[in-house]
Amino acid sequence: MLYLYLEAPFATFRTFTAGSFRPTAPFMTYSAAYGLLLNLAGEDMRRDDGKSPMTLIRQGLPGVKIALGEREPAHRHICYQQLHNYPVGNQGKEHAPACRGNKYNIVPARRAFLSGLKVCLGVQAEADLESKIIRGLRGEGEGRYGLPFLGDNNFLPDRIDVLDAPLPARWLLPIGEDTEADGVMEPMRLTVTIDRADMSKTFARLFRLDGEETATIPAQAWVEVAYG
Repeated sequence: MLYLYLEAPFATFRTFTAGSFRPTAPFMTYSAAYGLLLNLAGEDMRRDDGKSPMTLIRQGLPGVKIALGEREPAHRHICYQQLHNYPVGNQGKEHAPACRGNKYNIVPARRAFLSGLKVCLGVQAEADLESKIIRGLRGEGEGRYGLPFLGDNNFLPDRIDVLDAPLPARWLLPIGEDTEADGVMEPMRLTVTIDRADMSKTFARLFRLDGEETATIPAQAWVEVAYG
């Protein structure tokens, strides 16, 4: 069992979307937490088959049970930015030489992000993976493929602490068919596992924050994240 506390000035947890607005989930997703943990452990999730236009996810990744708790509510913001991309097809290719190798399609976009993220993480994994996460936080790990980040690669955490016991937090709980509607506040749909090649295989569930802070992680707060 491993308990972590994370703080970040800014974060964003993108949902699959198209268009000029880039939303964010209202809280850290389980898929993002899983990716962060593997990054700290030096486990690369990525696989390049040399054929697909997107980065695929490697098979045989370790399964992890994760509990997420909110220490303080994060704030949601929206900003306007220029979105640089390569358009699908041949549209706009005449601009490529003038851009000297940079992405030549530029459009305005609205992007949502969070500030003041404070998250408690409970982790149940094989002892070897938990040990790799701790060594990675100490700077002793091997094979890390980049800095840990939270949604955008310029949104870095301020701190990630290893705790002896979880801090008091409002823990995320799944909303099931047997959940009573009364008293269910702030429902949110969060991704658990993702599939960039086939969105229909991305798995998400509805969650809500528990009504009261507790230093004991509720049994139903543990969510398994596993890739086949």
